Amino acid sequence: MSYIDGFVLAVPTANKQKFIDHANEGDSVFIDFGAIRVVECWADDVPRGKQTDFFRAVEAKDDETLVFSWVEWPDKSTRDACMEKMMSDPRMDPEKNPMPFDGKRMIYGGFVPIVDLDGKR
Repeated sequence: MSYIDGFVLAVPTANKQKFIDHANEGDSVFIDFGAIRVVECWADDVPRGKQTDFFRAVEAKDDETLVFSWVEWPDKSTRDACMEKMMSDPRMDPEKNPMPFDGKRMIYGGFVPIVDLDGKR
């Protein structure tokens, strides 16, 4: 059974290329340690809600753009093993690959798929 890690974060709009560079470096760690797929999405059509929304969830500022990301794993045990290995991987060292966003406002979690439709039929 596959496993998904999901993330929402606010990135200073001026840091878009820095974010892409950071993601290309850091996301390769996930792939090297067993992820099937990593997707980073820059907000394009995200509505503001009346009660709650993605912007409020991460306390996005006016000069920030939302990023919605996910990592697909073959299973949770592969993901858990990767998380342990990541901590010592130099590509994840904040000195060498600093986050171009405020990581304290990032929301994330692990999810077990319960419906998985494939439109490639």
